[in-house]
Amino acid sequence: MNYRHAYHAGNFADVVKHAVLARLVEYLKQKDKAFRVIDTHAGIGLYDLASVEAQKTGEWHDGIGRLLDAAIEPKALALLAPYLDAVRACNPQGGLSRYPGSPLIVRHLLRRQDRLSAIELHPDDAERLKTRFEGDFQVRVMQLDGWLALGAHLPPKEKRGLVLVDPPFEEQGEFARIVDGLIKAHRRWPGGLYALWYPIKDDDAVAAFRRDLAASGIAKILDIRFEVRAPAPEPRLYGSGMVVVNPPFTLEKDLRGLLPTLYRLLAEEGSAQWALEWLAGEKIR
Repeated sequence: MNYRHAYHAGNFADVVKHAVLARLVEYLKQKDKAFRVIDTHAGIGLYDLASVEAQKTGEWHDGIGRLLDAAIEPKALALLAPYLDAVRACNPQGGLSRYPGSPLIVRHLLRRQDRLSAIELHPDDAERLKTRFEGDFQVRVMQLDGWLALGAHLPPKEKRGLVLVDPPFEEQGEFARIVDGLIKAHRRWPGGLYALWYPIKDDDAVAAFRRDLAASGIAKILDIRFEVRAPAPEPRLYGSGMVVVNPPFTLEKDLRGLLPTLYRLLAEEGSAQWALEWLAGEKIR
């Protein structure tokens, strides 16, 4: 897929992914006890929307560019507020010139007792991320393979938290690595909250991925799919998904209130769609 994120920061897939991420972090904050977020493919943290890469695709215009100052109904706006506040915090002069990646969104939402482990394999990206969080005692940045880190860093000492898995999909076999990595991580920390992003580009690959998750033996899996356009004959990203393991009991209701608004603002064609489906759990329907 060649998903070097600087080309795609702030696009529709980021908007949906980060809106869901913010809801999950807000859920964890409902209890006073500290938690940890582990971001396995953290990237550089902050993206310049005026960069050559961002300008080459212009994808953010049809993502966060449509959302930030849109007229949004109050209930959906309340659900989006933590995410949008994080975006605005990166643009203190107003407007929209920079977009936060998942580490900055999470960091914006953390309380004093909470922690973030940001893991990035690419040496240059990891160094930029370390510089960005230098001196921040609540954030630990590590240059590691995110898949290997899942085993080394679970369970966290806080015993509460979220694992975000957002691989770049630059190599073959990423879907299989997600399933394998999730199963191993879940064995080490069965009570953890996991959120796993994936692209919707190849229907057969996505269908096999979802079947493998359903057969994994993990008890509670909610699949979120969001498509902004119809599939094309040539390979092209037309949607994205997010799998949530051990989802908060409030998440499905929140998303049913939120996804229609995102669909109204971001979808390009009438044939686009969004869907929530339990791959495993008592609420399968």
